This record gives sequence, structure tokens and C-alpha cells, in this order.
Amino acid sequence: MAGVNIDDIDMQILAELQEDGRMTNVDLARRVGLTAPPCLRRVRALEESGAIKSYHAVVDPATLGFTITVFAMVSLKSQAEADLKAFEDHVAALPEVRECHMLNGEIDFILKVVSRDLQSFQQFLTSKLTPAPNVVSVKTSLTIRTSKNSPGVPLRAV
Repeated sequence: MAGVNIDDIDMQILAELQEDGRMTNVDLARRVGLTAPPCLRRVRALEESGAIKSYHAVVDPATLGFTITVFAMVSLKSQAEADLKAFEDHVAALPEVRECHMLNGEIDFILKVVSRDLQSFQQFLTSKLTPAPNVVSVKTSLTIRTSKNSPGVPLRAV
């Protein structure tokens, strides 16, 4: 996103949309102190620049029967770029893996995995994750509860 000029009004637009991506352009314009046409132009420019990547609904996993969230710390045998990419491609195809982050340190990747129950997670772990190419070890931590889950970035930081 180098070279994108984001001013204070754009930051307000981003903050409002990050809180409620379903608001109408008219409501958004009112909240940031613009009329609707220039507000829409700014939103389109933010989308085209990549500052706004997508819009989506946040669903409640438990309501849909996904009661288990696990963080899996994965160590690989090799950290050669081709091996890292192969692992990333493998987990990209696994719908249970909701996030994948490469780390610095002893652990190569941390994955956020969502499953219906402990048995289905165990099946996922033993049939899809641990046998993946280049995986040397997987350590898991089951979440007890989630006290904060804020998507996006802190645009309204104090």
C-alpha cells in the first residue's frame, strides 16, 4: 500500500466501516461529516488501494456448532522457502484452519483451528495436520474462553 495517501477523514471512514461494514453510505457520510457522493468516492478509493480488503459477517461459532477453538504450534523440519510455501499451501486448503501465522523463534507457525468438538479436532490433527509434509511436531492449546476478539486494527486507539 506504499504511496497511498490516507487523511483524517479516510481514517474516520475506515474506523466506522471496521465497526459496522453494513452501514449505508448515507449513514457513513453523516458520521464522518461528508455528503454521500464524496464519501462513496473515498470508500471506492480505499477499496481500490487495498486499504479495505473485504467485507464479511462475523458469525458465532458456538451457535453453528463449532464449540472448540485450538491454537496449534507447528514446527517444521526445514525452513527453506519452498517448504514454508508448501506448508502454507497445505493449510490454506484446510477449512478448519481459520488463521495461519509464521513466527520467529522455536515455533514456525501458529494456527487457529475451529472444530465442532474434541473428537473432530483429534481427527483433523491426526489425519490432516501432523502428517502434513515437513511437519516435525505440533503442540496444541485448547481455548478455555475468549475474552477479546477484535478484528482489524486499533484505529480508535487512545
